Amino acid sequence: MKDPEFWHGKWAANQIGFHLEDVNPLLIKYWQHTSPNQEETVFVPLCGKSEDLVWLATKHTDVQGVELSNIAVRAFFAEHFYTPMVMPIGGQHELFQFDELSIYVGDFFTAPIKPVDIIYDRASLVALPSEMRAAYVDKIKTLLKSGGRVLLVTLDYEQDLMPGPPFAVPESEVRALYQGFKITKLESNLEAEKHPKIAKHEGARFVEEVYLIEHSE
Repeated sequence: MKDPEFWHGKWAANQIGFHLEDVNPLLIKYWQHTSPNQEETVFVPLCGKSEDLVWLATKHTDVQGVELSNIAVRAFFAEHFYTPMVMPIGGQHELFQFDELSIYVGDFFTAPIKPVDIIYDRASLVALPSEMRAAYVDKIKTLLKSGGRVLLVTLDYEQDLMPGPPFAVPESEVRALYQGFKITKLESNLEAEKHPKIAKHEGARFVEEVYLIEHSE
């Protein structure tokens, strides 16, 4: 299990190979499938300092994130020359707020997020070991309004080839975790750029997959 100190250490040492320098092209390509409108609230769990937050804030008036690392959140605002308002929340979290963006620093499971319309999960579910995923998805479900949607990006590969994170989360597990929800696979990209540790194994399967998950009315 990856404890909080694991992620604090990654950010402190700038070992952030999981961080994308640009907006994820899968977000740009598939966001429309969530049928978004500007007034709808968006939540990005385990958001890091993702450029996706900036892109989403151009489309929505209320974009919220949660990130464990204070280093990541401060870097996000500094790199964009934003000066956020910073407030302690309940003794366990800090809230960084600037225009459309609100990022809570602290534990995802206790963050004071109110139910939202759309959740964007690019690097959250795949960051968690198998024993944590059910609790994580249970929490995600409580954060979705009736009629809410999740745009989920996962990876599928032979877990024995790499310890993770990012972890492999096959389609069967996605469907089991979100049982009772409408699940539509939007993409299964066999041509995805392989993680360097996977690329060492010639012929190894490495698939990036995108799902639309919809809460029943």
